[in-house]
Parts: sequence; C-alpha cells; structure tokens
Amino acid sequence: MLSMRCVLLAFICSTSSYALPRTQSGDVNPYRNSGKTKGQPWPMPLSYKPTPTVIPVNDIDFQFVNLGVHCELLTDAYKRYADIIFGSRSRRSLKFKPDRDVAGDSTVSVLQVNAISGCHGGLSIDSDESYTLSISPGKALLTSNETWGAIKGLETFSQLIYQTSSGQYVVNATEVNDRPRFKHRGLLLDTSRHYLRKEYILQNLDAMAQNKFNVFHWHIVDDQSFPYFSQKFPDLSGKGAYNPETHVYTPADITDIVNYAWRRGIRVMVEFDTPGHTLSWGYGQAGLLTKCYKGGKFTGEYGPIDPTLNTTFPFLSQFFAEVAQVFPDHYIFLGGDEVGYDCWQSNPGITAFMKKMGFGDDYTKLEQYYMQKVLDIVSGLKKGYMVWQEVVDLAKVAEDTIVNVWRDKWQDEMARVTGMGYKTLLSNCWYLNYISYGPDWSTYYKCDPQDFPGTAQQKSLVLGGTTTMWGEYVDDTNLISRFWPRAAAVGERLWSDASVTDVGEAQLRIAEHRCRMVKRGFNAEELIGPGYCDVEY
Repeated sequence: MLSMRCVLLAFICSTSSYALPRTQSGDVNPYRNSGKTKGQPWPMPLSYKPTPTVIPVNDIDFQFVNLGVHCELLTDAYKRYADIIFGSRSRRSLKFKPDRDVAGDSTVSVLQVNAISGCHGGLSIDSDESYTLSISPGKALLTSNETWGAIKGLETFSQLIYQTSSGQYVVNATEVNDRPRFKHRGLLLDTSRHYLRKEYILQNLDAMAQNKFNVFHWHIVDDQSFPYFSQKFPDLSGKGAYNPETHVYTPADITDIVNYAWRRGIRVMVEFDTPGHTLSWGYGQAGLLTKCYKGGKFTGEYGPIDPTLNTTFPFLSQFFAEVAQVFPDHYIFLGGDEVGYDCWQSNPGITAFMKKMGFGDDYTKLEQYYMQKVLDIVSGLKKGYMVWQEVVDLAKVAEDTIVNVWRDKWQDEMARVTGMGYKTLLSNCWYLNYISYGPDWSTYYKCDPQDFPGTAQQKSLVLGGTTTMWGEYVDDTNLISRFWPRAAAVGERLWSDASVTDVGEAQLRIAEHRCRMVKRGFNAEELIGPGYCDVEY
C-alpha cells in the first residue's frame, strides 16, 4: 500500500497548471486537471467541502456498519455499492457487522451508516432524501433521517472514492450536507412506440439512481401499441401489443420493475394517456373509441375515447381499479394532451350529446367533462393524479391536480398555471429524444423550472420536472447512449441549489461523471468532445 506521502505527492503531481476552482461555498476545489475532475460528485451537493487531505481506502476488507435501522433495503444497497465502488472481485469478502470500533489508523475501512427510520415505509413525494456525510482520516459517517437519504448518500460516497495512477483507492477528507432542491425529479420512458425490454428499463433505473432521479414516469401505452397486460381485460394487450407473447409487461414484470426501483429510492408512476393517444386500446376493447364519420357515413377510422357511451366510464372504472393495485405509487398520470376534435365533431351521437348537455359547439367542454369523470374515478381509488397542461389550458379542474408543462412558451405557461394555484412540473426544456451535433447538455443544464415571471408563492408550487425520451426513434439499442449522460445535466438542475450554474465548472465534473458511468457499465455517450476515459470499455 502506498504511503500517505506518496499518495499526496501523486495527487499534487497530477494537477494541472490551471487555477484551482472554488466550490459554491468558496472553498478551494483541489481536484481539477486539464480535462476533468477527480473524485467529485454529480449532482453537486447543497454543501460540499472537500480538502486536500488524501486518505487511503481499504478496498480489500471494507465494511458498512449500521448504527441505525437494520433492514434488507440497506443490506441490499451495501452489497450494490460495494460492487459499484470496488468491482465484483472474488478476493474480497465483504462483511456486514452490526457495529464495531473504527480502525485506529488513517485508512478508511468502514462507512458507518445511521439511518434513523424509513426501512419499511413506502416512497412518496414527501420522502426525506436529506443526508450528511463526513469523511476524515480513519473515519467515515453517513447519517440520514430516512433510509432514502442514506441511499442518496451512498451514491455520493461512491463518487468521492477514486483511484490513483497506481490503482490505489483513495478519498479526500470531505464534509457534505445535502438535500434535493425539488421533490419530483422525473425521467419518462415511452414503451409504446418501441417496446423496451425489462433489462434495459432496469439498467436505466440504475443510471437514474446514480444521478439522483427519484421518479420513473412510465408512459406505458400510446396509439402505436398496448404492452401493458391487464388481467381484467387481457384483449387490450392480446390484440393491441406488437406481439402479445413477447412485447408485453406482465404483472410479474411490473412487480420486478417497481421493486427494483424502490430499492434505489425511485417511485414508478405509470401514465395511461386518455382520451387521445388511445388507438391501440380500440383493438382489444370494442365500443371504446369514437367512430369517425364523413358525409353521414362511418369512415372505418377511429378517434379519441367516446365519452358519451354508457359503457365508457364503467370500463375505465374497472381498468383504473386494477392499475391502482398493480402500481403502488400514490400518483397516476392521466395524460389529456393533444386531443383532436375532428372525429368527435363528425360523430352524430356525440353532436346529439353535446346538444343535450348544453355544450353548444364548444368541444373543450366535452373534453373537460371527460377528464373530470376520470379524475373522479382515480380520486375514488384514493390516488392522486397528474395531467399534461392542455387539461387546465381548457378549463379548471380539481385543485389537487398536478400539471406538467411541456409546450412552447413554457415560462408564460408556468406563470399561468401556478397563478391558478396548481402544483406544477416542467418538461419543455428536456426532450432528450431530440439530438444535435455538439455539447447540447449545457442547454438542458441552463433551464431552470423556476425561471418564469411569478411570485415567490407561485414558484413554491413548482415540484420539479421530468426529462423525457419519446420512443419514435429509440429502442433497446440506443436508449442508454441517447439518454446518458445528457440526462445527468437535468439531474443536477433538479437536485442542486439554484446557485449552481457555472457551466465551465460543471463541464469538468460531468466529463468525469461520464467516464464514471462508462466504468460502471453504461454506454454513456461522449458529450464534451475529444478526450478519453481511463477505463476499459
């Protein structure tokens, strides 16, 4: 093992002639080289105070020690992070002991974890993800109010450990006090336009955890296919999936995904977008969609769900009752975007219903009627709901609805929606399915969901945001490389303090973070330009 003097000399010799940058708190940041940082966290913690003191880490006999709650959730996290930090090597025999005295020398051989509560509780939008991390010669301590904070702290701890040029694991003495800026830090996957195999969804959950996202927004079905297997209505996927044998998510698949996410501190919020984007529903549920007419005759084409039939809402009640059981999260995303009215306007049954209800020719009232019915169904299941912005663009709905803003002129829309008193999310800036040549990550990094004209009360209604990957041109082959590490830029914007805006400083850290992700097995694409990673691909 290298002596402390040699490790420190190796550190000094590896730095470049650039001026040392400073952290947000003004402390000197000692790790910069000409292209990337060394052992720095992403996203940036609320308070991060590193020092030049370099401490060897005992990778052979490293242990995690519980000082607080003991449960499978944490034990699983210890095993996972032992492999993430040191690699899965047969020569290591990882031990989990209830407690013991920390070694007397300067080597870090133990991370003590004191999570006070939360081992068996469910995740929610109000879960406490705060933690503190203290690393000094011979001692490392992670504390949190809930296990979810401990899991976030384990990720930070894993990022602070790095290897010297000789391969020795080291960490700089550091103090971290951290919590997220926003409660909702989401990432949307579209599994309808292209089916994504479970293994890639799980890999993406790993990437989310390592970038401190906490909501997997699962846009599970759309016009193109219906891969969700419903036990009550098996024909929905039986006739609506691309392949009912291979391109569906069974209840067992969903349970696996939900549990995998939960162990990483991630909620799974499913989206069933209606009344538009529902063509695939019609293959397996006759009489659900609107028949389109021309010249008084049925054209053979179908439009949005027909809100006027006496079978529509009983079906939706049964369907969402099942969804509420399969997906344990409190929220269901109900869509409501891009509803075309042409088919409704052509249908004689709907025009008669409009007259009966006194809606006149205002089809926004029909959409409002439909959405309120669905909101009532989901509310009756003791679930919360989120919708796309069009729903409240048309009319006011239940005050506890959470609104996701995605269209252009998003600053004006955020001001308007929060002015109506709705809790709000932003997606507009973060459509990562669009690609361009060059370092577009900085564009995502600069977008702040509270950067709109409004009062402090309005801005307090912003819960965070969601970055999206729509699936027209994305499948298993390019999901990870297109999302990562560009999504990491969104992750820092949603986690870190509003004052963390220096793109130049962030570029050095995200370059290191990208290489770290590659080392951990993700095909994270290059986003800075010419360079290299000291890892094997």
